[in-house]
Parts: sequence; structure tokens; C-alpha cells
Amino acid sequence: MEDLPEPLLADIIKRITVSSDLNSLCLVSKRLCAVEAEHRGAIRVGCGVDPTTEALTSLFSRFSNLWKVEINYSGWTPSHGDQVNNQGILVLSHHCPLLSDLTLSFCAHIDDAGLSYLAYCKKLRSLRLSFAPAITSTGIFRVAVSCCHLSVLHLVDCIAIESVEWLDYLGRYGSLEELVLKDCDGISQYDLLKFGPGWRKLQRFEFEINGTYWLSQRPDPSYVVGYPYSYDICCDNLKDLRLAHIVTKPEIGLRFLLGKCKALETLYLEYAIGLNEDEMIALFQRCCNLKTISLRLMPLRCEDHWFRTALTDDSLEVLALSCPMLQVVELTFTFCEPSYPTEIGFTQKGILTLIQSCPIRALVLNGASIFDDEGMKGLSSTQFLEKLDLVDCCSISDAGMYLIAQAPCLSHLTLAGM
Repeated sequence: MEDLPEPLLADIIKRITVSSDLNSLCLVSKRLCAVEAEHRGAIRVGCGVDPTTEALTSLFSRFSNLWKVEINYSGWTPSHGDQVNNQGILVLSHHCPLLSDLTLSFCAHIDDAGLSYLAYCKKLRSLRLSFAPAITSTGIFRVAVSCCHLSVLHLVDCIAIESVEWLDYLGRYGSLEELVLKDCDGISQYDLLKFGPGWRKLQRFEFEINGTYWLSQRPDPSYVVGYPYSYDICCDNLKDLRLAHIVTKPEIGLRFLLGKCKALETLYLEYAIGLNEDEMIALFQRCCNLKTISLRLMPLRCEDHWFRTALTDDSLEVLALSCPMLQVVELTFTFCEPSYPTEIGFTQKGILTLIQSCPIRALVLNGASIFDDEGMKGLSSTQFLEKLDLVDCCSISDAGMYLIAQAPCLSHLTLAGM
């Protein structure tokens, strides 16, 4: 082992992805330990790691070429000891000059002062914060100003972030390509309009609200009743869009996205209340490169006074005609009573038309009580279907299972609640 050339040792080490295996390998020889330390690019710190300054200095000094660091205290209790704090971030920033990807999860002892030390990380491109209760808008603004190469920002359950000056700054001077905001109560839909010109560069965007998201929200201050207004914002490069648990109205900011996207490849709309079918049809007609779509719908009182999900077969027909590259489809129907099939705006025929018109390789049907054995017969003749998930599809019997077994390419079948 000691006679092997270093490039070969480095290649061996790169092929080992399990941390425990790497640790065992390093016990074989001092040379292997040194080579592994030099070539280690990523590390995860959490419960059980000594968070003192001396211990962290020793750890990060050993792995001087780290570019990706995750500090995760999920499941932490006081019995685990202290967490990494602001001083730990200072040590990290001084000893990891190549750091470009940082994730902080459930780090209750890191606040704005700790984030300010990231100014020393000149190569930082990705910052992900998940449940960081002590971090406020001030800390995010400091990162936005000091980390000029930041292209990925995730904020999940960051309850202390309220103002959005940082968003305005990133929109004007930043280079964000990926923005994910989940359960940040202080950030509303219309606040995101302050991102302004930043939308032009963005390629992936997620926005999710949990809790009482259906309650009334503050109106967009720029909205004028009766005025044919459209937001002067460009998002031509947006490829991946997910909107979850939001109320969409003309005066609520994020609705403008549905009328602006042209390059979408992945679309997730999960319980987006107030969807307008005409807008969705126009969206499908523009986004001919769409490859993945997930629609999670619930019945509501629609404009035609019917109580049903917002979209109908008209949407599916346009989707089938306009998006020939579609490969992954998820249709989830919640709170739709099987005894009232009209609560689902789609029909079995409409779903089959979509599946048979596009090269669908993966299909999820959840709560699709309208789908029965005849539908399974239609699926059995599809040439591309490889993966099928059926959840709470109560109208499918054993006969339908026998039929789907004849699908020529089907290799994965999942059944739940049936």
C-alpha cells in the first residue's frame, strides 16, 4: 500500500462514499490517512462532535481542501452536549478557504454574528439554512453583500427573518440561480416582487407556506383594481418551479409567475388555491420543454359554480399537445369524495389521453377514484411506462392489476391504501 502512487490512492479514496469505510481505511496506514485528508472535499458535523474551538480547529486544519460542509443538529437534545456556535463558524471560515457549499440545519446557537464570518469565504456559492431560529434578515443581508458569488440560497423554517432588504440587494447586484423559501413566516408572496431583475437569472424557485396558508393575506401594494396590470419582470430562464400551499389571486405577487415562464422543465403546484385554468393552458402552450409535472389539487367552488378541482380535461389536452417531452406525471386529489366523482375535474379518458400522447415513464395517481380497471387496461398498452404508483385508487380491482402486469416496460409498481 505504501508503494502505490498518490493519484491511484486518491482515486481509490474517491470511490469510497461511506464515511465509516473511509475512517476504517485511514487506519490502514499513515500515508492513506494523509492522502484521504488532502483529498476529502466534504464533511458532515453534528451531534457527538466536540464543538470547542480547539477541536474544530484541529478538524478543519486536517481537511484543508473542504469545499462542502454540513452542520446538522437534527434530533439534538441537551444530553448530546454543546452545539457549534458562532466561534465555530469563524474557525470554519479561517481554515476552509475553498468552502463553496455550506448547510446549517437545526443550529440554534448560530446567529447573525456567526453568519457575518462567512465574509471570509470568498468562494461561497451555496448557503442552505434549515431551522435557524437565531438568524434574522440582518445576517442574510450581510451574506448577500459579502459573498458576491452566491448562486444558491435555501431558507427553510427561518422564523426570525422578517424584512427583505437582502432580497432587493440580491435582485439588483447578486447572481442567484436557485432560491428556495419554505415556512419563513416573515416573507410573503408580494415581498418576492422586490427580487426584481434577479428573476431573469433564476433557474429554480420554490415557495411554500404551511399552517394557515389559506387565510387572507396582505394585498400587493402595487395592485390597482380594474387596471390591466402585469408585472414587468422577466423569468425566461426559470426551469424548475414549485409553489406549495399558497393562495393565488390577481393581487397576490406570485401569480405573475404562471404568466411569465417560458422555459419550465419541472413544475410542482401543490394545493395552490385559486388556479385559473386559462392561465394554466397558456402556461402549457408556452413551456414546450416541460418534462415533469406534479399537480396536487382539492375541490373548491369554481367560476362555473361547480365544486371541483380547478383544472379539467381541457388542461390535460393542451398539456398533451404542447409538451411532447413530458416524462413524469403526478396527479393527487385530496378531499375528493369517491361518491362524487365530479369533484375531480379530470376524467379517466382525459388522463389516459395524456399518458398515451406523451412518453410518460413515471406516473403517480393519488386519490384518483375515477380511475378503474378500464383505465388500467389503457395503461397496459403504453410503450414507455416504467414506474407506476397507485395510492388510494379505490375503483381498481384485482382485474386491473392483472391488466397492468402486461405493460411492456413496467418495472416498478407501488400500491398503497387500496
